[in-house]
Amino acid sequence: MININTQFKKGVLELLILLMVKKSDMYGYELVEKVSKIVDVSEGTIYPILKRLTNEGYFETYTKESTEGPIRKYYHITTTGLKIMKDELKEWQKFSKNVNEFIERSTKNE
Repeated sequence: MININTQFKKGVLELLILLMVKKSDMYGYELVEKVSKIVDVSEGTIYPILKRLTNEGYFETYTKESTEGPIRKYYHITTTGLKIMKDELKEWQKFSKNVNEFIERSTKNE
């Protein structure tokens, strides 16, 4: 896990969450655990993003019994969510490519 600048983190969390839920439906705490392995975040950061993505129609939710505790709310990506995820992924790839190329050119002779 990388400890990363807060502003950098804000820009990528939504994309990470969308990509994770695309692979399989997940419940909130499971997402917190998985995202935390990539970027240092807390539950207080992830849950508002999940609520906003659900309100915007990118996720649908359903509940499911758990053998390990209370009922869990699962997040499922919608068709709209898939489209947004693909758009954001393209943007991120272009952005990170441009930034990396700039950094490479800027630090070449150090």
